[in-house]
Amino acid sequence: MTAQDSGKVALITGASRGIGFGIARALVARGDRVVITGRGEDALKEAVDRLGADRALGIAGKAHDEAHRAEAVERAMETFGRVDFLVNNAGTNPVFGPMADLDLGVARKVYETNVLSALGFAQLTWKAWQRENGGAIVNIASVAGISASPFIGAYGMSKAALVNLTLQLAHEFAPVVRVNAIAPAVVKTKFAEALYEGREAEAAAAYPLGRLGVPEDIGGAAAFLTSAQSDWVTGQTLVVDGGIFLNAGVG
Repeated sequence: MTAQDSGKVALITGASRGIGFGIARALVARGDRVVITGRGEDALKEAVDRLGADRALGIAGKAHDEAHRAEAVERAMETFGRVDFLVNNAGTNPVFGPMADLDLGVARKVYETNVLSALGFAQLTWKAWQRENGGAIVNIASVAGISASPFIGAYGMSKAALVNLTLQLAHEFAPVVRVNAIAPAVVKTKFAEALYEGREAEAAAAYPLGRLGVPEDIGGAAAFLTSAQSDWVTGQTLVVDGGIFLNAGVG
């Protein structure tokens, strides 16, 4: 196996841009092929073109759609014959405000997209390839899932559930599949821009490392957790936060 072709295949959800695309680019750079999902056909086509049409396959759809999940895994198997790695990155955060005013219907939508879709993809990749052949799963959680995060409580609640799902799957899928999570702080993406737009310098000043995250930071972490260098790592949540938690309790 050459350095240019690892022979491994990754399915990465929500990867037409932002963190998901950063992860896809990191895995393609080391020689993997990738199947990426996203809601928009045009954005997916652009992402595939940037990654290389011989290295990437784009499948449009919504993560909470059961038929879309089945299609993504089926086409990955038909095209590449394997799904070694699953990265559950697709997520939503449509509501901002206090939990006392949270619409429960919106909360259910957040949970379905951020948690149940990850479980659904994991079930499918487990049965299609990983149960017999091994592999790794990486769930993209958030620091909002391991700390109080005012005004994005529904999102944080769902990411806390995703962290626990990581533990459950790590236990059940061992020893053949390793399951870990990454908990980023604020990463400069369209998804998170409301948290720093117009005040990036001020937001970055809160981080001991002096900057907000970029998708490449998470791509590197995901590459590690899907590599042989992490073969004795499972059930963990890797916090990638620029040191922001170092400031907890300081005031």
